[in-house]
Amino acid sequence: MPDDSAPPLDTRRRRIIYRAQHRGTYENDLLIGDFVKARVATMTETELDELEAVMEFPDAELADWLTGRIPIPAHADSPMLRQIREAALNRQ
Repeated sequence: MPDDSAPPLDTRRRRIIYRAQHRGTYENDLLIGDFVKARVATMTETELDELEAVMEFPDAELADWLTGRIPIPAHADSPMLRQIREAALNRQ
């Protein structure tokens, strides 16, 4: 049953959710998609910008960084990417 108390998502947030859940690899669809779906409604415009920047990285690299297989390199390191990785590593 839908949550009628939640404000409707604007077009940008709906687009980001879709993009996060349709990355091309199942692993990233889950890791990024679940993070975004749970948080996008309360993200600021700046956080949405940071999230979109993270989603520009190739799937293979994101999967390696988010699962901890390899460290996040300096050129990609950001608070948003670290938040997504923390959520990914703490999935139950």
